[in-house]
Amino acid sequence: MSQKPKYYITTAIAYTSGKPHIGNTYEIVLADAIARYKRSQGYDVFFQTGTDEHGQKIELKAEEAGVTPKEFVDKIADQIRGIWDLMNTSYDKFIRTTDADHETQVQKIFKKLYDQGDIYKGHYEGMYCTPCESFFTESQLVEGKCPDCGREVLPAKEEAYFFKMSKYADRLIEHIQNHPEFIQPVSRKNEMMNNFLLPGLQDLCVSRTSFKWGIPVDFDPRHVVYVWLDALTNYITGIGYDCEGNYTEQFKKDWPADLHLIGKDIIRFHTIYWPIFLMALDLPLPKQIFGHPWLLQGDGKMSKSRGNVLYADELVDFFGVDAVRYFVLHEMPFENDGVITWELMVERMNSDLANTLGNLVNRTVSMTNKYFDGVVTDKGAEEAVDAELKAVVENTPKVVEAKMNDLRVADAITEIFNLFKRCNKYIDETMPWVLAKDEEKKDRLETVLWNLIESISAGAELLKSFMPSTSEKILAQLNGGHVTDKPEILFQRLDIEEVLKKVEELHPPVNEEEESKEDENVIDIEAKPEITFEQFGAMQFQVGEIIACEEVPKSKKLLCSKVKIGSQVKQIVSGIKAYYKPEEMVGKKVMVLVNLKPAKLAGVLSEGMLLCAEDAEGNLALMTPEKTMPAGAEIC
Repeated sequence: MSQKPKYYITTAIAYTSGKPHIGNTYEIVLADAIARYKRSQGYDVFFQTGTDEHGQKIELKAEEAGVTPKEFVDKIADQIRGIWDLMNTSYDKFIRTTDADHETQVQKIFKKLYDQGDIYKGHYEGMYCTPCESFFTESQLVEGKCPDCGREVLPAKEEAYFFKMSKYADRLIEHIQNHPEFIQPVSRKNEMMNNFLLPGLQDLCVSRTSFKWGIPVDFDPRHVVYVWLDALTNYITGIGYDCEGNYTEQFKKDWPADLHLIGKDIIRFHTIYWPIFLMALDLPLPKQIFGHPWLLQGDGKMSKSRGNVLYADELVDFFGVDAVRYFVLHEMPFENDGVITWELMVERMNSDLANTLGNLVNRTVSMTNKYFDGVVTDKGAEEAVDAELKAVVENTPKVVEAKMNDLRVADAITEIFNLFKRCNKYIDETMPWVLAKDEEKKDRLETVLWNLIESISAGAELLKSFMPSTSEKILAQLNGGHVTDKPEILFQRLDIEEVLKKVEELHPPVNEEEESKEDENVIDIEAKPEITFEQFGAMQFQVGEIIACEEVPKSKKLLCSKVKIGSQVKQIVSGIKAYYKPEEMVGKKVMVLVNLKPAKLAGVLSEGMLLCAEDAEGNLALMTPEKTMPAGAEIC
């Protein structure tokens, strides 16, 4: 007996900073659909997911909540797992980075890499983004902000251990070039090559001393292992990797992973850092990494006051589990971001699910009961139109397989629903209600209904990976030609006005006056790590007078200002073109960070930073002194 081929699939582990919204939930449903499909193809699938539970952001959130970090992550991890279970996802392991066996292996990995010279001790000085828990050089920033999330970054300096990324960079470049399937979609591969690998990799900070919530470096306990070295290794520790070589049989079987499924926002960590870590550990690289796009709310900014924060459990209450699975899988393109709104979900519910699929099954079961007491067989009374239907039924599994092999899951679902649409068309073409009036056409009528049952059943089998409960219900009703006495309504049509009314009751918007007042006077931003007085004192702020300003060629965002500060003039590039015209800038007194290391933005040298305030909508306003102050006055 031949052994089943293995298939190891993982999701990114969810960060335990809060309840995951529907965009986060999309990934686990996508992975589940792929895992289920591979099982249906005869693969021995191992599907791993879990939670990422260390880091400075967790430490800060736990402090705000008045609990220990472990208490905080225990609660959120249970909530995340509950949502994954609610969505009927068939994961085989839920790993937590606070699991004792994971923490032990991370410490061993860190020591191994240190002993073999891949990790060394030094000091880190750079710009740090707390939400992303990432350091960046000035050249990596985008208009002075985090290149990943667009938030503010702060200068930081601390003792740290570093990984020698450049040691393995050429080897990784060669691997990517020789394995075009390694990073998908291709646009993500091009981004990683052109923006990070080919310009040259900086050594990576892999430990921190400014917070404690992490896995301690056992030979230097002032340090904790940096979150990415900790989190990424879950893909091997979860299946029995042992740093000393005592691997489990599962690890020997399942590694390398066949697919790492991740969001496009963390593609760099998985396609650069992770492969290099694996090279240093002398392990094979994963076969493929897919950076899927985001699922976005249709009206843009997520806001509780607008009631547009979508969570899986709330959506399930409205539509049911399989309907939500259908929405998130069907509405996500292969490469571009998808959009989801209450209106779109109701439209899909009524047209695709209630009408195309639900009504098809209902009509078929009802006609089989009405005309043949619930039992039909193939009478062989074929006509040309039957061959057309059967051709679609025979071809659809092949097309679905091709789409799934390319990870085009939305396209695969569309093909299945095209089959159901063809079945509806077949009913219109054959008109069973007309055939039923002619006793001589009874065999033809039974053949038509048999063809329908076979065709819908074939579609339902394909639907198992995406809408498993719905598939089971359809197959149970059709039962190989012995249909149920009464059809079960698969999906109820919904009234959009009633749905929106219930949504408003769940998330009542604040009145416009209060919302306007709140927007004008109050805004909360994510807390950044504390700095010492010495760190603040290292930054030099002065009043500057703008004496000239012009647009930066070939840039949609940048203005270049000549700023007089005391007796000197500095050139400063700022991303404020959308808010100020060059002629408006001249003569303004502004607040300037003077001793920022010079950097080139769009090819133009910038020798400082103009300070701005930013509201909740992202609008910027220059910070100016309340009273008239001379150019060069110190801001303290």
